[in-house]
Amino acid sequence: MAALLVFVVFLVAIAASIPIGVSMILGSVAPIFIMGKGGSIAQIINNTFSGANSTPILAVPLFILGGVIMAEGGISKKLFNFFAYFVGRLPGGVPCAVILTCLFYGAISGSGPATTAAVGSMCIPFMVSLGYERRWSAGLIAVAGGLGVIIPPSIPFVLYSLATGVSTGNLFLGGILPGILIGVFMMAYAVIYCVRKGEDRALINEKMAELKGEGLWHLFADSFWALLCPIIILGGIYSGKFTPTEAACISVFYAIIVSLFIYKSIKFKDLLPMLCSSVKTYGGLAFVLAFATAFGRVLSLTKATKIVESFILDNFHSSITVLSVLVIIFLILGMVMDTGPAIIILAPVLLPAVEQLGVDPVHFGVILVCCLSIGLATSPFGLDLFVAGNLADEPPMAVAKKAVPFIVAFLIALALITYVPWFSTFLVSLL
Repeated sequence: MAALLVFVVFLVAIAASIPIGVSMILGSVAPIFIMGKGGSIAQIINNTFSGANSTPILAVPLFILGGVIMAEGGISKKLFNFFAYFVGRLPGGVPCAVILTCLFYGAISGSGPATTAAVGSMCIPFMVSLGYERRWSAGLIAVAGGLGVIIPPSIPFVLYSLATGVSTGNLFLGGILPGILIGVFMMAYAVIYCVRKGEDRALINEKMAELKGEGLWHLFADSFWALLCPIIILGGIYSGKFTPTEAACISVFYAIIVSLFIYKSIKFKDLLPMLCSSVKTYGGLAFVLAFATAFGRVLSLTKATKIVESFILDNFHSSITVLSVLVIIFLILGMVMDTGPAIIILAPVLLPAVEQLGVDPVHFGVILVCCLSIGLATSPFGLDLFVAGNLADEPPMAVAKKAVPFIVAFLIALALITYVPWFSTFLVSLL
């Protein structure tokens, strides 16, 4: 009964538009005041502070700051030019170059909205100038931006690791092949669309000729430092040189050095506004992360996790069935709930049950993050839709309609990722 009360109070508070961090606290204190169960107020306060006082949690704001600096440094344009050099002349080559840029930029920012903003601010006007429909271009960016939370380093994977104790490095490895697979399916649709609808080949070839005129060596040299960033971060983690938190710190210094002294695309005076922007982005999430520890402790004391585990094991007897149901739930939640809080709340409650059915924890984490990343581009509250819509000066719901075919391509890839664990676990098994 106490466990049910926690969830009821929490969900009612969410439905009443109370901030999610406050909703967690209300759900946590409800069984204490009403039933005298679930610990004490002093324990909740201590758990909240212990949740915030964590070294691994520092990776989240640092990756956010590194992504902001890279975005302001114009890194996305250098990456796009490099990929467009190779595929731009092919049918559907320009949209494919955009998707490749989102894939690679995700390895720098770790954030879906940051990837959408950085790549979209440059690519949407460029695609429109080449004759592509504005809303279609924005829909492409909105969905492709979601790759930023799947390709490592990924902030949602860091949050999943904090919530469950699963290795952050293993989660980063687990996201590589699924991210590439999703990108391939999206590029396949983009090529089919461009072949069927037609492109302004003369204008595209003219633009690509200008790009070719710069020469491969010049483009490679110009994008080299951007391409090197994920290699340094991931290479350092898997070689054992530094932890994911230390890697996040290195990414910030790397972004500052590259943007200030190599590309010279920002000035020292720009750093303070970037710090402020990062703090605003992380501020709300920081409260959620702190309160989540207290919330999780109350769930444990009221045996809520055991109740959920028993329910799943009593009603589902195969991993395929339970994953099918959970994918549908995750997709729906992704439409109305932000990625970070959803992971912090769902992961520790559901993981013990699915592990009992033989689901690998890294595989489950990849599925959860992939489902929620689709929610970034789905109405009514998909954040990437609003970012892309603002960049294209189009209504978010109009962008959402054009995003549907890309979401379908994403879902096909998601089905393969869900039912073929190899995509999530192969690289991890090589360690």
